[in-house]
Amino acid sequence: MSSKTPVPAGFRGVAGNIGIKDPQDDFFAVVSEVPAHVSAVFTRSRFAGPSVLLSRRAAADGRARGVAVIARNANVATGAAGEEHAREFQERVAAAAGVPAEEILVASTGVIGRPYPMDKVRAHLDGLPGEFPAADLDRAAAAMMTTDTHPKTASARVGEATVTGIAKGVGMIEPDMATMLAWFFTDARIDQPVLDAVFRRVVDRTFNALSIDTDTSTSDSAALFANGLAGPVEPAAFEEALFGVALELVRMIAADGEGAGKLLEVRVSGARDDAQAKRVAKAVVNSPLVKTAVHGADPNWGRVAMAVGKCSDETDILPERTRILFGDVETYPAEATDEVLARAAEHMKGDEVVVSVDLGIAEGGFTAYGCDLTEGYIRINADYTT
Repeated sequence: MSSKTPVPAGFRGVAGNIGIKDPQDDFFAVVSEVPAHVSAVFTRSRFAGPSVLLSRRAAADGRARGVAVIARNANVATGAAGEEHAREFQERVAAAAGVPAEEILVASTGVIGRPYPMDKVRAHLDGLPGEFPAADLDRAAAAMMTTDTHPKTASARVGEATVTGIAKGVGMIEPDMATMLAWFFTDARIDQPVLDAVFRRVVDRTFNALSIDTDTSTSDSAALFANGLAGPVEPAAFEEALFGVALELVRMIAADGEGAGKLLEVRVSGARDDAQAKRVAKAVVNSPLVKTAVHGADPNWGRVAMAVGKCSDETDILPERTRILFGDVETYPAEATDEVLARAAEHMKGDEVVVSVDLGIAEGGFTAYGCDLTEGYIRINADYTT
């Protein structure tokens, strides 16, 4: 396997087609040659799938060697049989890789309520090579796509180390942890408690800032594997590099949202604190009326005001202190003349639309990422299981 996306030292992998739904690859595994630290976050859904439950346990001690994923079947709400199938999947991949089963995270994505076709799963895993070749992270990213239109990968250097991330997700995205599936691999050496703190901070500013349709998946998982083969790195520099990789993936996901035509970025400033700014930014980015206005390049600032205003518990938000802008064009409280609205509309015709809200309270800020709402979203999801 060869990968155009940089692969950190010591990560091997396989990918292939189990035959879940079509001839595309629908399986991959990436495993470190040596013991690695891990930090992971998962969905808080009460319907979390058995893969999530297994992976929570595998990552609990901060050590794991890698991850294996099946796409186009979520294996969620499949009862005791689904739990046993997920465990067997974990065990078979681990045996092929020559590592303990409890050191492999597993994930599944796709249609809910259907069990794995275990005859096909077993047949494919029985044919895995005795030694995994060098990982191909481009192929791995493609193998976990469902309604994604393209694979999502990003990479950065930090000192002598590389950090590379792959992700999938275009719908059922309003994370309550991380979002969709996202896997990061690095050969940087960094203590596990530091790794965990860094990863969670980055997740909160990137994946937890993302929303496509306000729906939280049953299978959301994200993890960072660090095997240390490139030597130590400065933690602040590592966090900056990881943030850049994660943000690039988030922007790809938002721009590729189901049926999406535009990336929507909502910047809230002047809040009481960052938490308040996040609540307001999410209210705006999740508003169907704002999203449809963005789709139509309609600078209807009243819809943004509505979305801010429905944060009714935020009693320190006052209209007379609030400013609303599309791009760099202020539409409120400035007089929204035809000329002003025309300039705002021109900004909204682009592929990326920025809506800014300054609350005029203090210094808190947060940026949320999403997309417009189009007829394509309805078509994709109306026909999803067929």
